[in-house]
Amino acid sequence: MEFYEFSKDCGKKISKFNSDFIMSRIIQTDKSAHIGCMYLDKNGIVGYHQAVAPQLLIIVHGEGYVKGEKDEYCKVQTGDAVYWEKDEWHETKTNTGLTAIVIESEELTSSLFMPLKKQMIKDNLS
Repeated sequence: MEFYEFSKDCGKKISKFNSDFIMSRIIQTDKSAHIGCMYLDKNGIVGYHQAVAPQLLIIVHGEGYVKGEKDEYCKVQTGDAVYWEKDEWHETKTNTGLTAIVIESEELTSSLFMPLKKQMIKDNLS
């Protein structure tokens, strides 16, 4: 499990075509990808399971907790992205609600675009 961030501070100012915005690049893939938006309500959970393909969970609203194969939860929030390899066991849950974009593809190379997050907050939740 790796943690990345795509916050505004990680982005680049775009002015081409008379534009004025910040773009935080996330991913590029040459192979097909499944992209979806996941909505977890209060006390929602994506149960512990193996990733069917390399997977990127991009938190766009709210906060929650993720765990990988180790039995420790790490807090995630808006602006965080979590990467799991194919077959890696993982779980996502929230107490207050969370919205995330999920990208699954045999070819994900997040590290080319997003910086690794320097520190994750670990929590001993049960």
